Amino acid sequence: MRMNGEVHFVEETALDRRLIRILLPAAVLLIEALAASLFLDGETLRQRDSVLGHFIAQWGAWIVRGIIGFAALFATFGYLRHRVTLVRIAMEASTTPIHRPLLALHGVSIAIFAALSTALYSRTIEWLSFDMLAILWALSAVAATASAVFAVAPYRHWADLVASTGLLWLQAMVASAAACVAGAMSWALWPPATRLTYSLVKLFLSPFVTDMQVQPERMRIGTSRFAVAIAPECSGLEGAGLLIVFAIVWMILFRHEVRFPHSLILVPAGVLILFFLNSARIATLILIGNAGARDVAVGGFHSQAGWIAFNSVAFGLAVAARRLPWFSVDQRAHQLQHGSAEMENPTAAYLLPFLAIIAAGMISQAMSGGFEWVYSLRLFAALITLWLLRRSYSSVDWRCGWLGVAIGIAVFALWIAMEPLVKPTAERIGMPAALASASALVQACWIVLRTLGAVVAAPVAEELAFRGFAMRRLMGSHFEEISYLRVHSVAIAISSVLFGLMHGDRWLAGTMAGVMYAFAAKRSGRLGDAVLAHATTNALLAGYVLATGTWHLW
Repeated sequence: MRMNGEVHFVEETALDRRLIRILLPAAVLLIEALAASLFLDGETLRQRDSVLGHFIAQWGAWIVRGIIGFAALFATFGYLRHRVTLVRIAMEASTTPIHRPLLALHGVSIAIFAALSTALYSRTIEWLSFDMLAILWALSAVAATASAVFAVAPYRHWADLVASTGLLWLQAMVASAAACVAGAMSWALWPPATRLTYSLVKLFLSPFVTDMQVQPERMRIGTSRFAVAIAPECSGLEGAGLLIVFAIVWMILFRHEVRFPHSLILVPAGVLILFFLNSARIATLILIGNAGARDVAVGGFHSQAGWIAFNSVAFGLAVAARRLPWFSVDQRAHQLQHGSAEMENPTAAYLLPFLAIIAAGMISQAMSGGFEWVYSLRLFAALITLWLLRRSYSSVDWRCGWLGVAIGIAVFALWIAMEPLVKPTAERIGMPAALASASALVQACWIVLRTLGAVVAAPVAEELAFRGFAMRRLMGSHFEEISYLRVHSVAIAISSVLFGLMHGDRWLAGTMAGVMYAFAAKRSGRLGDAVLAHATTNALLAGYVLATGTWHLW
């Protein structure tokens, strides 16, 4: 069995690298499209006396979204339906070297596109008509796209891909166009959704409030002591859209474990539940503010209750899809079919401690006003989860050595050195006023629990999630069998970026820290060294905060 597992791992790793080769141009073009969207403002083209200018302003962004959507849908469903074909084409393409002249042409085309974009949007070229400038601008974008695609794989491979997948290209095109049309039309749903949310909030409040004050024309509702205005963004549509995306991605990833079309009913059911929970959230916010806890209402509860509701519904959908017989397939039969007699899901053991910390953090912040007194909920949530799952970690190598300490110190030095890039004028404001006004015993208990959470709970939970799971899962589906010694740079980079994004404004420092923690695991072949490195960094950071008064680092 072990030898079969090793062969499966080697083949899957090689396949992942070949698929990365095919998907590389899509990733590059996506990054370039996002960069263009940040700097090009279509509203400036509406001022031009040109039909072509108005067309670009009105439909340019939607055309780009449609192309990206088409590529994403074609790649996703192509992998699901025609995996054998993709493997064959990927293997053939991987034997062909990257076409360097076309790669150079892509760079030149991007430079021309950037120059023409500046001229088109600022009108700095007077000797060329606007329409001609717009045509050249569009042609440069087409040239950049085509050169990137054909530099990675010759035309014959792409033609073979289209021919071998039948009408998938047409289906992906229609689906992408439909998604763009639905996106454009969704703006019309904001007003009725807001009015419906307003009515539900009024209904939820009526049994608890006697002096309700309403202003339907302003979407304002509340009491004489506390009231809110329901903005379109608070109508629940964004949460519903996010839940639909989550459900689709989840069903794709776990398609072998759920029944179709039975499980599709979970999507509208989840949207309805989330919509009602959003209205209940707003009503509860008003009740909290009316009770006198204004800071809690407009601070922690307002920002966190929506995420708590979303995560609760998403988790409920995932559990229902896997546990209820009407939605799920026979798990035992599926696992036996794939040659596994092990009924436990290793993914849960690696992710649940981290998810427990996130859930506890949301609850803690929702209960807080100006200061998060119950921050220690994170510590207890992680410790309880780790204890309940302790038998699942028998195969984890927790051993560690001097390498972890050395890397932890290096990450701490890097973190402090990069802090001026995040907050150049940050002042040492000292202990928060709420904590400073408490008794010495309360201060000591809070600081001790906060430090234990940073040094004990966070390193174990986050390393299990990002290095133990994410980094190795990018190598193959049987991630628990993959040695840390074999992880490649792509898996390290992607998992480190995800780790960095979790740190908000300090995403760059977080990404670099993730790379260094991954190096600790890869160098020693043990997760324990990454955990020790992480714990060392956090311990030094806690000492630095307490010694210097730079509490903004916490």
